[in-house]
Amino acid sequence: MSSITADSVSTLGPVRQTYARSEDFPPIARAYTELAQVVRETGLLRRSRWFYALTALAIAVGFGGAITGFILLGDSWFQLLIAAALGILFTQVAFLAHEAGHRQILTTGPANDRLASVLAAVVGMSFSWWNSKHSRHHANPNRVSKDPDIEVDTISFLADDAAEARGLRRWITMRQGWLFFPLLTLEGLNLHYQSLRHLLSRGPVTDRWSELGMIVARFALVLIPVFLLLPVGMAFAFLGVMLAVFGVYMGASFAPNHKGMPVIAPDAKLDFFSKQVRTSRNIRGGWWATILMGGLNYQIEHHLFPSMARPQLAATREIVREYCAKHNVPYVETSLWRSYAIVIDYLNTVGLAARDPFDCPMVQQYRRV
Repeated sequence: MSSITADSVSTLGPVRQTYARSEDFPPIARAYTELAQVVRETGLLRRSRWFYALTALAIAVGFGGAITGFILLGDSWFQLLIAAALGILFTQVAFLAHEAGHRQILTTGPANDRLASVLAAVVGMSFSWWNSKHSRHHANPNRVSKDPDIEVDTISFLADDAAEARGLRRWITMRQGWLFFPLLTLEGLNLHYQSLRHLLSRGPVTDRWSELGMIVARFALVLIPVFLLLPVGMAFAFLGVMLAVFGVYMGASFAPNHKGMPVIAPDAKLDFFSKQVRTSRNIRGGWWATILMGGLNYQIEHHLFPSMARPQLAATREIVREYCAKHNVPYVETSLWRSYAIVIDYLNTVGLAARDPFDCPMVQQYRRV
C-alpha cells in the first residue's frame, strides 16, 4: 500500500509553488464506476436512522446536563467548564448539520436540507452560505482558484498568496504554521461573522429570512441567560471560552483532511476517483476517531461517497484501500497527531514566501559592508 505524509507533488520555495497537473496522475478508466458498483451491491449506501437518532439523543442529553450545570453553578468560575462543554456540543451539532447537508441522514433531499438548515442555525451558522462553499470544495478539492478552502483568509494555503501578504497579515503568514491553532480560537467568531455577512448581503440569498430568524433566536437563547445569570466579566469569559473551544474543535477536525496534500493546477483534467483520493487524507483511530471527528476521519471515503452515512464509512474504507492497492493509487492515512505536524509544517513552508528575500543574516552582513 502506497502512503505519503506530506505533499509529494507540490514543490514549495520561498516565492514559488508548482501544482499537480493532469500528467502527474494517470487516469484510471472506469475506476469510480466499478468501485461504486461494489459499494452499492454491498449495501453500504443504506441509511442509518437509528444511529443518527441515538447520536442526536446523546447530544440532547449533553445539552441538558450542561444547562442544568449552568443553572446550579450560578456565579462561579467553574462556569467556564460548562462553556467548554457547550463548545464541544455545538461542534457535534455542526457535524450532524454537515451530514444532513450531504443528505446522509434522512431519505429525501429537501428533508435533509431543512434539517441541515435548523442544525446549522443551532450552531449559529448559515446553511446556505456553508452549502455553497462546501459544495465547491467537494467538486474540486485542493484545486487552485476553484476550491474555496484554499483561498487566502488570514492564513495563506498557497505560496503565491503568501508572497502577496502585507502588514500584519505578512507577519502572521511568516509564522502561520505555529500560529495556526492559536488562530483557530477565533474561528468560531469568524464562522458567525461570515454567516451573518452572507445573509445580510445584497442580491439573492436562499432562505435568507428563515435562516436569519433562526440564528437571531439562537443567539437570544444563548446570550440572554448568560448575561442575566452571570456577572458581566464572567459572561464575556464564558462566551470567549465557548467560542474558542468551538473554533479549535471545528478547525482541528477539518484541517487534517486536505492541507499538505497535492495542490491541483486550475486547468488540470483528472478523473473523479484520482481527484478525490489523491487530495484527501484519512486519520487512523477507528471508532474513537469517528466519534471525535464526526466521521471526517474517513475523508477519502467521504469524498468518494458524500451521501454515505457515517456508520458505513469504516467498512467502505477496506474496499477503497484494496481498490487503491490494485490500481497503485496512494491511499494516505496517518495518525491525528502526525496530521497536525504535517499541517503545521506545510503552512510554515508556504509562509516562507512572505519573507523578504533580503531578510537573511548572510545578506544583511554583506549589505553592511
